[in-house]
Formats: sequence, structure tokens, C-alpha cells
Amino acid sequence: MTDPIRIATHVLDAVSAGRPVLALESTILTHGLPRPRNLDVAREAEERVRDEGVVPATIGIVDGVAVVGLDDDELERLAFDDGVVKASVRDLPILAAKRMSAGTTVAATAYLAHRAGIRVFSTGGLGGVHRGASETFDESADLPSLATLPIVLVSAGVKSILDIPLTLERMETLGPTVVGYGTTDYPGFYIADSGFDVEYSVDTPEEVAAVAAGRDALGLQSAVLVANPVPPEDQLPAALHTAILDQALAAADTAGVSGHDITPFLLDYIQRETGGRSLEVNVAVYRGNVTLGARIAAALSGR
Repeated sequence: MTDPIRIATHVLDAVSAGRPVLALESTILTHGLPRPRNLDVAREAEERVRDEGVVPATIGIVDGVAVVGLDDDELERLAFDDGVVKASVRDLPILAAKRMSAGTTVAATAYLAHRAGIRVFSTGGLGGVHRGASETFDESADLPSLATLPIVLVSAGVKSILDIPLTLERMETLGPTVVGYGTTDYPGFYIADSGFDVEYSVDTPEEVAAVAAGRDALGLQSAVLVANPVPPEDQLPAALHTAILDQALAAADTAGVSGHDITPFLLDYIQRETGGRSLEVNVAVYRGNVTLGARIAAALSGR
């Protein structure tokens, strides 16, 4: 059988030499943004990482092989191939057997990054507990995966379409370390303040690196989750966000949308009703998280 994981030479060399590397997920490329904006943003993200003196490693599945460090041709293929699916950890062996291509979720990207020896990973929004989970048990695989993967993950909190207080409760139960970057207000992806708090904040990449070093010294095997809010000037206005989210939830209920279909339904509704403004927030969120993740990777490497 073909080796199910391929680590690009430049990534392997950087990890082996102790140089800073930042993992990037590919679902923003395959499912998160419209074409051709998706490819432009993926390329820009990698360039931002390089500008910080850090090696980017975008992760995805190409013909069943998990690639850590997609090359530009592979990025373009995943960006425009209609047959590309979305893959979490549980899907990886099936994709390997069927030789399918996929964008990797937070859970799958974190797993593959850890397997490759990469210590820091930037994404947009983290998955969590869905609204109504007390009846549906609908919870993202991101949370239990991050409970067992000792990486640093930078995100803008969880998407505001989720049940944020229940997500924070599950994080407390599962055990990853959660800190706000420059704030104790937990962000809600499109908005800088979800209305809920975290107990601790950190103010510099070096402080994040110190938290990660403390975790490692204690032998803990869970992630450090860095909640990095979107800049207030780039967020959706809070009143607009609340009104459109309420409308989106009502529309989903009327249409009978549930399960794994509800997230894309709600995000698409919000994008349409904001005239594409939410898409620009998505890009701003990602840019900020990529830059911060690169700086944390550099701090962790001692550079």
C-alpha cells in the first residue's frame, strides 16, 4: 500500500532542523471560500507565513495521500476540483483506500500536523457544540481530537452559529488549555466578543510559547487553544450579526435543515444576507490568525 502520509521535503527539513513551521488547513480552500478567491487566499496565507521567516505547510488529501506541505499545483487542484470532499480524522482511512482527494478539517489537520512534528497550526474558526446538541448530540470532532493532540491552535474562537457556552463547557471537560489573545472576551468568529469569557489571556507570542512549554514539561497531551479575536474594525456589527443569525436559524428550522447540512446552510445564508460582508470578515480572521500563528511558531523555535 502507498504510504498514507507524505511530508514535503522542505517541511521535513525544517522540522528536522528545528526551524519554525506553521500548519494551515485546506477546508478554507476547498469548502470555505468561493472560486477563485479560495486559491488567492491560500497562496496569500503561505506568503504571509514566509514573510515572518516561517515555513508554511498547508495540509490536504491528494488521491488518498495525506500531504503535509501541498505544492502550488496541488493547491490549485484542490481549489478547483468538484470531486474534493471534506475530511475529518475518521475519514482518512476511507480516503486512502478509495484514493480520494479532500480538504482537511481542524481535527484532521491537527492530527496530520502532529504526526509530521509540526507544533503550531492556524485556522479560521474552530468547530464545537451545535445548537440543540442536548437532543442531537451534534458536536464537532475538533474538540475531542484537540483533547489528545499537544499542538498550539490559533483560531478566532468558534463560529457564532454554534452553541458557544456549551462549547466552552465541553472544552473545560475535555481539558485543552484555552487562552484569549490580548483579551478574556471569547471571540465568536464574525465578532470580536461572543458575550462569553475565558479565564486567562496572553499578550505576546512568547507568552503563548511559554504556556506550551509548561504543558510539555508537565507531560500533558492536549492542545493549547489561542482565541484570537478579529480586529473590531473588521468584524460584523454586533446588532447586524445577531439579527441575521436569528433569521438564519429560523430559516433553517423552516426548511427542515439539520445535522451536517446545517453549518453550510447557515454560513451561506449569512453571506447572502450580508451582501458578502461576512466573507470579508472570514478572510480578515484568517489573515490575523495566520500571522499570529507564524509568530508563535517562531517563538516556540527559540528564534
